[in-house]
Amino acid sequence: MMSEPTIRDLGHVYLIGIGGVGMSGLAEILLRRGVPVSGSETGDRPVLAKLARLGATIHRRHQPGNLWNADTVVRSTAIPGDHVELVAAHDRGLPVLHRSEALARVLAGRRTIAVTGTHGKTTTTAMITVALRAGGADPSYVIGGDVRTLGSGGHGSGPHFVVEADESDRSFVAYSPEVAVVTNIDSDHLNTYGDVDGLAEAFLGFCRRVPPTGFVVTNADDEPCRRLAATLREEGRTVFTYGEANDADLKVVGLTTVPDGIRYDGALIGPVRVPVVGTHLGLNSAAALLVTRRLGVAGGVRGLQRFPGVRRRFELRGVANGVRVYDDYAGHHTAMAASLRAMRTVAEDHRLIVVCQPNRVWRMRQFLHETAGSLAIADEAVVLEIFAPGETVTADVDGRALMDAIPLPQDAKTFAGTASNAIAEVVRRARPGDVVVTLGSPEMATLAGQAVEALETTAACAG
Repeated sequence: MMSEPTIRDLGHVYLIGIGGVGMSGLAEILLRRGVPVSGSETGDRPVLAKLARLGATIHRRHQPGNLWNADTVVRSTAIPGDHVELVAAHDRGLPVLHRSEALARVLAGRRTIAVTGTHGKTTTTAMITVALRAGGADPSYVIGGDVRTLGSGGHGSGPHFVVEADESDRSFVAYSPEVAVVTNIDSDHLNTYGDVDGLAEAFLGFCRRVPPTGFVVTNADDEPCRRLAATLREEGRTVFTYGEANDADLKVVGLTTVPDGIRYDGALIGPVRVPVVGTHLGLNSAAALLVTRRLGVAGGVRGLQRFPGVRRRFELRGVANGVRVYDDYAGHHTAMAASLRAMRTVAEDHRLIVVCQPNRVWRMRQFLHETAGSLAIADEAVVLEIFAPGETVTADVDGRALMDAIPLPQDAKTFAGTASNAIAEVVRRARPGDVVVTLGSPEMATLAGQAVEALETTAACAG
């Protein structure tokens, strides 16, 4: 019987788009485990300098010659089939692995904790990592976001490996974790799954990959997750739940917002304080604490009191002219609503202005009116054209159609179209005390920083 391929079988690994969050985390793990790594990245990403210091060769152009010494090529779903380096890899007969397949080899022999779910998986993965480290477990980790003080990937000396498992393209089926965490199941990625039933079946299949000695952790407050838990228990599998529901194994009591974050009492673990914005992130922390408790690792509550936060998750980008500017990754209408409700608590009696670039045409085609309703939680809305790489924006489903559908007064919303116009709108609309939050596409992270600079310039000129 042939053994499963391992990390040593990869040889020299070439990563297409090595600077992306998921790819850079994988690259760091490979480098720290002694695997030779190179890759291409055209974007200006701070992580590239770190990878170079660790020994990676970084090519700033995509071209076939970059692969001259590669033994294995790794791609993500974002890399199109006609990418010049991917075509070259196939022409040379090099093995091409999806990022999840390469990561599965890295996970071999480790006690893997895989976190998935429609919303909250990046933050939950980060919280589990922080909680384990606080308990002295020293895990390895690959996180789909940049965590302050941790980065997106790290190699620890302990047996645990925490990984974010992406359901969007079915790639999470590459993992067979000891612990599976499902934060929630919501209508998303239906372009992949067809309908919600297909999505739910995929999560069930993922959980069935957990061995009999492992367990599943899921959300007792989420109805699809409750159905998932019931099915798994009927099959004789071990499931633990968290949430405010009375039957949760880790019952969250008194979850509320306080000036420095959120707090609650957790059954069996006592009072919890976490410096994050949004009570829904309190449930993420409950998932993390339930996992660490069941693994027998203490110290999680203490660790989460110093949780450093994840970039693009309620990230304060700056304060200028009395205006606070936040950036958040939310792209799905449910996540947008949760983000804006949390921002409401931050804004208090001041105005909340949302700047949104919708992410993907297929998502807007399915959820345009739901997205419009979420944006109406703000007092004013500025909408950009849809972020649509590889898609075609049409007149019936575009940024202007979304703006028109937002149930706010006409003078409280505008279609800015471009980033420069959106920044001008922020400067025109924002007054001291207001809170501005950018939501949606990856481009919003840059726009948030530029908005802070524009507000500072305006204040300086006025002075």
